[in-house]
Amino acid sequence: QVQLVESGGGLVQAGGSLKLACAASGSFFSINTMGWYRQAPGNQRELVASITSRGTTTYADSVKGRFTISRDNIRTTATLQMNRLKPEDTAVYFCNLVYYPLPWGQGTQVTVSP
Repeated sequence: QVQLVESGGGLVQAGGSLKLACAASGSFFSINTMGWYRQAPGNQRELVASITSRGTTTYADSVKGRFTISRDNIRTTATLQMNRLKPEDTAVYFCNLVYYPLPWGQGTQVTVSP
């Protein structure tokens, strides 16, 4: 069964850093564009960063210059390094394929205090 498992969230003060990890099972990983999404209470889920199978990255304007997405196709993992965190980054963070989304995982909560 295909699964996506996110981890690494937590509580951090504004200006701090967190590194999120996504573990994916299945042979689909290496050929697909992966994305990190987030959903804050009352808001729609939004794509904050993506990385193609060849490593080309894109970022939402709100996180550009602060977040870095990476992937390991052998270990089928994707990470999101988040620096200079802001309270508005508070959300549940999810990973998924961008173009052929799988069932969503549980996500990992990121809370940034002022």
